[in-house]
Amino acid sequence: MRHKARKRFGQNFLHDQKVIDRIIASIAPRATDLLVEIGPGQAALTLPLLESGAELHLIELDRDLVAQLENKFAGYDNITIHSCDALKANLPELTGHRPFRLIGNLPYNISTPLIFHLLEYAPLISDMHFMLQLEVVKRMAASPGSKAWGKLGVMTQYHCEVDSLFEVPPHAFQPAPKVQSAVVRLVPRPRDQVNSQVEARLRRVVQAGFAQRRKTLRNTLRDLVDMQQLQELGIDPGARAETLSLQQFIAIGEIAREPAKE
Repeated sequence: MRHKARKRFGQNFLHDQKVIDRIIASIAPRATDLLVEIGPGQAALTLPLLESGAELHLIELDRDLVAQLENKFAGYDNITIHSCDALKANLPELTGHRPFRLIGNLPYNISTPLIFHLLEYAPLISDMHFMLQLEVVKRMAASPGSKAWGKLGVMTQYHCEVDSLFEVPPHAFQPAPKVQSAVVRLVPRPRDQVNSQVEARLRRVVQAGFAQRRKTLRNTLRDLVDMQQLQELGIDPGARAETLSLQQFIAIGEIAREPAKE
């Protein structure tokens, strides 16, 4: 019996074979890969991933779909199905703390918090290929000075190289979403380029800076950094957060202090 998409899970099932083939070609799975697929749905990508010979772990929240997947792939010995919420899943535990590649047609209603959750595991991830709402991909791949440049873009680009691959029209899904979609590739940066202490401060700086986009750094960052320090970095306190480059945000993160206690 064909599974009906459930709105509460944000389900839109990919069915366009040309799009499926293009995604698989972008991933280029190998028999030596350890793959994790989030939200396999009706297994549009799962079967070609399995046929590569790779070890595959599926993460699916919908228990009815889990049962269908277990039945569909009962004859395969290179697949493990995890019935759990990707937002709460500990991926290193599921994969035995081995490096893995991540794939997903991510539910659009939780895509941003899910991206931030997955970035926590970036040191173990070789690359990520996601289907997302086009607007989200544009924010991830945005450049300084654009309206799309914000917290998601800064933090994603701090962790990863971002490559927007191609757009996908609504009719490629059933039911068709009301928005355009896109496939994005994220490649985590080498570990020596990511510092957990700087990242924690950077996150606070970015959150404060973009909380009120129209205000200047003098107003938004005053609890985190001295204005003289900004000037010493060559950054105008009268500028807005959206004008700063990733490198400038990182520089501020390196000197930012803990916010004042209330």
